[in-house]
Amino acid sequence: MSLTTQLSELIHHLHPDHAARQRAREGVQDFLAVSWPVLNRQVPDSGLPLLRTHYRDGGPASRALLLGYAGHALDYDDFHADFRGHPSVVILPALLAWVADTGAFDVTRFLDAYAVGVEMAGRLGLAMTQRHYTLGYHNTASLGTLAAAAALARFTQADAHQTSVLLGIAATEASGLRAQFGSAVKPLHAGFAAERAVRATQLALAGFRGQADGVLESFLAIGSADEAQPEKLSESWGAPWRIVEPGLEFKPFATCAGTHSAAEAARAIRERWPDSPDALLCAIDRITVAFPPGGDIAASVRQPHNGIEARFSLEYVIAAMLIYGDVRMADVAEGEVNPQIMALAAKVSRQPDENAPPDAHDPSLRFHEVTLFLKSGETLRERRTRRQSLATPVDVAGKLQAALADDSKLHRHSQLAGEHDLRGMVEKLTAAL
Repeated sequence: MSLTTQLSELIHHLHPDHAARQRAREGVQDFLAVSWPVLNRQVPDSGLPLLRTHYRDGGPASRALLLGYAGHALDYDDFHADFRGHPSVVILPALLAWVADTGAFDVTRFLDAYAVGVEMAGRLGLAMTQRHYTLGYHNTASLGTLAAAAALARFTQADAHQTSVLLGIAATEASGLRAQFGSAVKPLHAGFAAERAVRATQLALAGFRGQADGVLESFLAIGSADEAQPEKLSESWGAPWRIVEPGLEFKPFATCAGTHSAAEAARAIRERWPDSPDALLCAIDRITVAFPPGGDIAASVRQPHNGIEARFSLEYVIAAMLIYGDVRMADVAEGEVNPQIMALAAKVSRQPDENAPPDAHDPSLRFHEVTLFLKSGETLRERRTRRQSLATPVDVAGKLQAALADDSKLHRHSQLAGEHDLRGMVEKLTAAL
């Protein structure tokens, strides 16, 4: 049995359990929390209005693109460690756009397809290995196209042959480069991936002919420089479901996930300081941040020129946390950077810890150690690991409440208790496009 045939069987015949469906509901809530502020113009974003003028046909592919862009525009959306990317802002826009077009308001089928999509995302990340990301690919865009395609194959109940062709079409279109980080093209990657998944599904269901076997193997080999482990794409599906373990990681800050433990280390120093925060800021001579070699591959921007670039800057995020005790949405929104933050960020220098194993070997071991060198000669140091960050629960309900403060009806629909809620949520999102 070929790899594609194995995947087709797994996509259609394994059933997510109760825990997977509950986690899927939480993922939907987080998606709404991070996309609604952009869709509802609560935060500045010049990209979506421009995209609306070019993707205004109202078809499912265009809707998927717009929803994907909106969900990833703030970089506040969930992350998956196996995938090394953001699965929900690709999978959910594709599913929601398909539901809006077809009127297929089956909640259980929707949640199961979402869980299958996340499973595909996680398995792809493991099979492709970390090499895919270090080669310069943006996994959300490249691998995400296939994850969303798998979700749509499940939701549409495509047959085995259609599913194989669908996955092959998605694989041949999958692309996206990390070189676009810090620009509006990064969130557009999520939109492109969702759009491609929808079009691949439409073509496969219409009977368009493509290779049913061999395409995934080629994709894995090319995308990993022949370091792929294809067996990890199909082994142990749903044991446990990837949406549960290692699970979706919800973000506490609207910045690159590769900055979060650095931000939390800076906050711990600020909270431990016995005097006023202003006194601490006046006392700082310089700041260092240490991490495993390669641990800043995503957070690569050292001197951001705008708020979007600032989301990928360790220096800026550390400085923001020391000044305000938080990374405020306004300071990483589209537009100019905060000059006060930039002044303090100039005192931050990066010092990779050469004694630590390279980040590419195991990103789960990542840490950030922030050290403040004071003018008095005193040093303040805090080390925060990725595992410590993940052990701190994120208040998804609070994120959602803040985002939907002006729309209690959409908040109620987000519980997805039945078909009525799915219908109402899709109608609200479609109207916002």
